[in-house]
Amino acid sequence: MQLTPFSNITAALAVATVPLVQADGRVAGLEPEWNFDAAFLYYSEGANRVDAYEGVLQATRTNAEDQVLGLTGTLDVLTGASPNGAVPQNQLQTFTRPSGKGEYQIQPGILPLDDSFKDTRAQLNLQWTSPLNRAMGYTSGLHISKEYDYLSLGLNGGLSRDFNQKNTTLSLSGSAFFDTIEPEGGTPIGLSTMAIRKDFPSEEAFQAAFNATRSGSDDRKTTWDLRVGVTQVFSRRWVMQANVSYAEVHGYQNDFLKLLSVVDANGTAQHYLYERRPDSRSKVAFFWQSKYHFGPIADISYRYMSDDWDIDSHTLDGRLRFEFGRHSLEPHLRYYTQTAAEFYQPFLTTATALPHYASADYRIGELDTYTLGIKYGYRLDDGHRMALRLSWYHQAPVDGGTSKPGQLQQQDLYPSLDTLMLQSSYHF
Repeated sequence: MQLTPFSNITAALAVATVPLVQADGRVAGLEPEWNFDAAFLYYSEGANRVDAYEGVLQATRTNAEDQVLGLTGTLDVLTGASPNGAVPQNQLQTFTRPSGKGEYQIQPGILPLDDSFKDTRAQLNLQWTSPLNRAMGYTSGLHISKEYDYLSLGLNGGLSRDFNQKNTTLSLSGSAFFDTIEPEGGTPIGLSTMAIRKDFPSEEAFQAAFNATRSGSDDRKTTWDLRVGVTQVFSRRWVMQANVSYAEVHGYQNDFLKLLSVVDANGTAQHYLYERRPDSRSKVAFFWQSKYHFGPIADISYRYMSDDWDIDSHTLDGRLRFEFGRHSLEPHLRYYTQTAAEFYQPFLTTATALPHYASADYRIGELDTYTLGIKYGYRLDDGHRMALRLSWYHQAPVDGGTSKPGQLQQQDLYPSLDTLMLQSSYHF
């Protein structure tokens, strides 16, 4: 499975190792030697939900011509259980594992969790940045990420141009990713009915029905994006940047672990379907960030994203860095909200026709999240730095007003989730 829910963790670790605006207002640069950044993250949803462990090691080298080589290695390990998309019931529920090998049961009144949500991912990024002349530069990079059932290959490149005595920088960049999805047991056919062992007279009959819900052993997805940005230095204390990006995704975009319950007028699940999402998606995003040094360093950013699945999202992020000699403290507050995809449905009913697309994955439903954190940093001798960040993350799916038949009125279909994140980093 792709570790999409944790893609932001790697970004957070990378950001944690990048210095902010220096005391004199300049943006910190790389020294002409090898520099290393190591970081580790522990992520826990608690209550037998997902635990994640991630380690990152980044090495950068700048030569006399200001050419920069960057190597980043990442290792993720996930264990625990994740919602499978089905609704809780007043009676025992039985589900077939995604591989078709075995089954698991969910007790009455309990949110169905799939405990097969576990994986290990190894990722390597290679980046090269070089000036073309005194005013222009370019960057290029390669990406490879491998999980048990997911392979991602990518490349990126960009150009930048300085103006106004290097106080203004325009940039143009793009990337392309080529992913292969290889679920154990094959890729489910969207909106096909889950085969459950107890409904068949023999193992052979069950296996034939399970195989009939598979479209093949693997599938493909391609993603490309283009970004235009500007960075402006207003003074020794103030720097700002903004960019606009456009992305296209084509191919298999279902989550093969996710289901939908089909319920009758009493709210009782009659069977379960594998989700089905469109095989294309277009996204446009705007990002703005400002850093200002007025004693402490204020770092504020805003991001807006809209796609043709009808998801609109807003992200507001604020950090305030206080420095006390060798010590620093940085409180952090982040708010995120999104609307639901047009095909999001918490469940389907036997009384309505089967839609062309449907998913009960709360991650594409109406959703609010809040992050509150604090980071402590310490500057050692010889340019070494260490930091420790503790964050609390609250996820609150929103009831979109879907009418709940029968027993579903007694069930919590939109449970909130609290997550603890502990992150450490060291620069040397």
